[in-house]
Amino acid sequence: MPVSVPFTGGCACGAVRYECSAAPLLVWKCHCRTCQQATGSAFNMNVIVPAAALRFTKGEPKYYGFKGGSGVTLYRGFCPACGSPLGGKSEAFPDFRGVSAASLDDPSGLESAADIWTASAQPWDHLDPHSPKYERQPTPEEVQALLAARG
Repeated sequence: MPVSVPFTGGCACGAVRYECSAAPLLVWKCHCRTCQQATGSAFNMNVIVPAAALRFTKGEPKYYGFKGGSGVTLYRGFCPACGSPLGGKSEAFPDFRGVSAASLDDPSGLESAADIWTASAQPWDHLDPHSPKYERQPTPEEVQALLAARG
């Protein structure tokens, strides 16, 4: 079952809400250590959407910027009141935004297209054997190939 459009979501306390007017471009599980630390889990399921389609309808996330393992600056967005992870953005892909799958009001229709940063995956986590795997951040060309395969 695909995600219906528009789709909505927000933080646990309700201080930040968003709406996305476009279908997800990609959904992937990121196994990097910073995603593990940000979620308290083995991975972060990222819903990649066009930046222009994402609109905050209540409040605004606070962003934390850091250099990722790829050397690119990433920004993690979270609720300034309750700390819930909401998503992020990357200098490498300025036209995209990532939304944390857990923040969607109904994430049940999501299906991951790939596992990224598998070099950091925890040995106790199960990775779908049929999903493409990337040891690190996919290159822009690899992202375009994933987009083409999903479209």
